[in-house]
Amino acid sequence: MGVGNLPMNVELKHIHKHFGKVHANNDIVLNVPSGTIQGILGENGAGKSTLMKVLSGFIQADSGEILLDGHPVTIHSPADAIQHGIGMLHQDPLDFPPMRALDNFLLGHSGGLFPDRKAVARDFKRLAAQFDFSLDPDSYVDSLTVGERQQLEILRLLWLGARVLILDEPTTGISAIQKAKLFETLRKLTAQGMTVIFVSHKLEDVEVLCHTVAVLRAGKLVGEVKAPFQTKKLVELMFGKEISLGARQAAGPGRSVLELRGVAIEDIRLRMSDINLSVRGGEVIGLAGMEGSGQGPFIRACAGLMRTVGGRVLVNDRDLTGKSYHAFKRNGVSFLPASRLEEGLVPGLTLTEHFVLSEETKGLFIDREGGRKLAEDRISSFNIRGTPLSTVESLSGGNQQRALLALLQDPLSLILLEHPTRGLDIESTIYIWNKLKERCKQGAAIIFISSDLEEILQYSDRVLVFFSGKVSSPLDASKTTVEQLGNLIGGKGWESLKTEKAHG
Repeated sequence: MGVGNLPMNVELKHIHKHFGKVHANNDIVLNVPSGTIQGILGENGAGKSTLMKVLSGFIQADSGEILLDGHPVTIHSPADAIQHGIGMLHQDPLDFPPMRALDNFLLGHSGGLFPDRKAVARDFKRLAAQFDFSLDPDSYVDSLTVGERQQLEILRLLWLGARVLILDEPTTGISAIQKAKLFETLRKLTAQGMTVIFVSHKLEDVEVLCHTVAVLRAGKLVGEVKAPFQTKKLVELMFGKEISLGARQAAGPGRSVLELRGVAIEDIRLRMSDINLSVRGGEVIGLAGMEGSGQGPFIRACAGLMRTVGGRVLVNDRDLTGKSYHAFKRNGVSFLPASRLEEGLVPGLTLTEHFVLSEETKGLFIDREGGRKLAEDRISSFNIRGTPLSTVESLSGGNQQRALLALLQDPLSLILLEHPTRGLDIESTIYIWNKLKERCKQGAAIIFISSDLEEILQYSDRVLVFFSGKVSSPLDASKTTVEQLGNLIGGKGWESLKTEKAHG
């Protein structure tokens, strides 16, 4: 087993995959010749991982076929995939930390219950030496870095006979030295005739490493580009062409509603530190970055839903550092999460019940007639397609989002939104932003996360970009282009920016 296997061409023909109403892969045709590093580039939700899961047997396509060296194959499972010579290295290595490296190496091996451990250890050391990996077969997996776990997984897949290696976002969480080592290994493998498919949203990684890049957007393959690459072309394919941003409504200078002074935020994956930001009433701040780059913890820290680990958080000049969401709420802060039904609304309750619950109660009893009138009033002023007795889960996504906006208290100082228009049609998007801008005119500030770069530039006054735990200083949205923003999100052009210090 191991390296030196025959090369293999991979063809994907007319691959379709649906998850409910979402067309995750829409008629994808891709040909990857052996001995090449094929990049698959796209933002989150573009369909990259779905396509790779189809090829590696984790899920089955609804239609379409996979050809290996011109022969159609059906891949039912990851074990099936490795039998066909396809191995996938996941973003989080699928290893078992309490085991030794050698035991982990043996996972998936079909050579009986009691393999010859000495012979296997020899194979392990031979393969590790071939790639200059300093891995000890007797070390415990939980003592290894993410980069070393990746190396272990690469050796295991090669030993099991992989001729095609799929890597899904492999440079997340590894050091620059480990990344250089990984790239050197992948180049060695393709020089030996292996086929490598490299999935990423990082522009510089695919530009440095890949021979060709296929770009996915919203489930479709929108273009293929050969090296040498033009960043501008890749960004344009990834995010769609630059469009006219139309008339922008700039904020008038209001009073300070949020002040972050030397704030540090930490979650399992990353740490951001020394963040300084002053937000004024009437202002809209857009947060841009790939999913998992730090925007989620940041917006939750601004809402009191996540504790900061350093610095001060002031709302309307009151120090609320370490206080709960309820304290933030009492001081005029409201948070609308991305998952409308899971976190924002209560399935099973009607619109009337939601509106009654969101009001300050006067006395012990609920005024049903008053509740119905309130619901009718809100349904009409927020143009919700539903009745006072409609349950929230019976509404469309756009109407659920309108209901969430209708539930916001009055007055508010700061509104925090995660993906306020995700999955909505253009009409609902424009309507929701008109309603939010009305709040700005009343003196509220808005901070929102969006993966739509045009939306960020259209509606923000200033933009913060997040990349691997780094936070940019605020950019003037009116002077920033989609292309610049796309570059920064992909990790390019940061040298020219002042950044709020952060440690990944």
